[in-house]
Amino acid sequence: MGLKQKLHTLKEKYKGTKMAPAFNALHTFLYLPNETTHGGTHIKAADDLKRTMNTVIMALVPCLIFGMFNAGYQYNVQIGVVETVTHGFFSGSFWNWDNLEIGLWKVLPLVLVSYGVGLAIEFLFAVIKGHEVEEGYLVTGMLVPLIVPIDIPLWMLVVAVAFGVVIGKEVFGGTGMNILNPALTIRAFLFFAYPTWMSGDKVWVHGAVETVGQPDAISGETILGSLAQNQEPAYDIMDMFYGFIPGSVGETSTLLIVLGALILIFTKIGSWRIMLSSVIGALFMGFLFNTVVDLGWISSSSKFYSLMNTEFWQHLLIGGLAFGIVYMATDPVTASQTNRGKWFYGFLIGLISVMIRVFNPAYPEGVMLAILLMNVFAPTIDHYVLQANIKRRMKRIKVKTA
Repeated sequence: MGLKQKLHTLKEKYKGTKMAPAFNALHTFLYLPNETTHGGTHIKAADDLKRTMNTVIMALVPCLIFGMFNAGYQYNVQIGVVETVTHGFFSGSFWNWDNLEIGLWKVLPLVLVSYGVGLAIEFLFAVIKGHEVEEGYLVTGMLVPLIVPIDIPLWMLVVAVAFGVVIGKEVFGGTGMNILNPALTIRAFLFFAYPTWMSGDKVWVHGAVETVGQPDAISGETILGSLAQNQEPAYDIMDMFYGFIPGSVGETSTLLIVLGALILIFTKIGSWRIMLSSVIGALFMGFLFNTVVDLGWISSSSKFYSLMNTEFWQHLLIGGLAFGIVYMATDPVTASQTNRGKWFYGFLIGLISVMIRVFNPAYPEGVMLAILLMNVFAPTIDHYVLQANIKRRMKRIKVKTA
C-alpha cells in the first residue's frame, strides 16, 4: 500500500473525529484532493489557497538561496578568508561551496524551527477547534527566517513564532482573520523582547557576537547603522543592489527582490498598486529630506544629517524596505482591499518607513513598524474610500431625479 493510499485510509478512519483535520491537511499538502464538483460551477480557475501560497514561496526561494551564500560570504570576508566581490553578481568568490556550507548550517535550522513550531501550533488549533488546517502559515514560515539576524538563538525564535501565531493570528480566528502581518508580528516581538539580538553592529554577520579566540574581531554593521552614526558606508551602489552587504538573511539583494516582485505581479498575487505607491512614498520622503539638506536647513553636525543627505533613491537599496514592500506590505489579508485604498496604504508605508529610518538613529529601519501601523489603519482607509464612493453615487442619483 502506497503512502497516498495509507493517508486516504487514515482520513476515512478518523473522519468525524478531532484528528481528522491533521490527516486531511497532510493528504491535501502532498496530493491533489480526491473530491471534485459534480454540479455546475460558476467560477472556473486553476488557483486555490495552496497554489497561491506555493507561488509566493517560489518567489522567496531566490532570496533564501542568496541569503545562504551571503551568510557564509560575509563571515569569510570578515575573517579574511576571501576578498570582497569585484567581478559582479556571478563572482566566483561569492558563489562557492564554502560560503554555502556556512549558510546552510546557520539558515536551515531557522527554516526548520520556523515551520516546525508554526505548523505544530496550526495543527493543534485545528484539532482543538475542529476546523481544517489552513495553508496561511506556509508563507509566514518562509518569511520569518529571511527577516531575522543570522545568529538569532533558536529558542528565541521558538518563543517568537509561538507568540506570533497564537497572539497575532489564532486569537483572531486564523488565516484570513488576522489584522497584523504574522511574520512582522513575530519580528516585532523579537525586537522589543530581545533588542540586543535584533539591532546594533554585532548581529548581522555570523560569529560577530562571539568569535572564538578573537572576541569582537568581526563587525557586521549595516549601511543604515553606518549612516545613522554619520559614517561613510563601505559599500558601493552595486554591492547594495546585488546584496553583497550585511543584513537580515533574505533582505539584502534588491535584484532578487525585484525578480520576486515581477513573479507576484505576473501571477496577480501581489498588488502592483501597493508596490508602486510604496516606492513613490519612499522616494517622495527621501527627496523631501534631500531638499531640506540642499537648502541648508540642517547642520552637517546633526545626528540626522547623514541619513537625510542619502540620495533619495538609495533608500530602496539599503535595509529591508524593498523586501517589506514586495512580500509583506502586499499581504492580501492585512492590506487595504479597495483599489484606491491600496494607493493611500502603500504611499503611507513608504513615506513612514523613510521617516522612521531618518528620525530614529537608534533604530535606523522603519519598514516593519510602518507596515504594522498601516495594517491597523487599512480598514479605516477602505471605510473612507467606500464612503466617498457612496456619497458620489448618491449625488448622481439626486441629479438624475431632480
